[in-house]
Amino acid sequence: MAVPKRKVSPSRRGMRRSHDSLKVEAFHECQNCGELKRPHHLCFACGHHNGREVIAPRGV
Repeated sequence: MAVPKRKVSPSRRGMRRSHDSLKVEAFHECQNCGELKRPHHLCFACGHHNGREVIAPRGV
């Protein structure tokens, strides 16, 4: 059975795990109302996408 010859140091373990972290989600400001929204998604605050109204805004 294969067993590690020596203990993996915390530094080496951290370097191995450096790519496992979660990425920060990107947000952009809506051109119509200024709320933060995901890129390439419609704004749920005002219902606009790419300069035109796609759906009626929530709460109206």
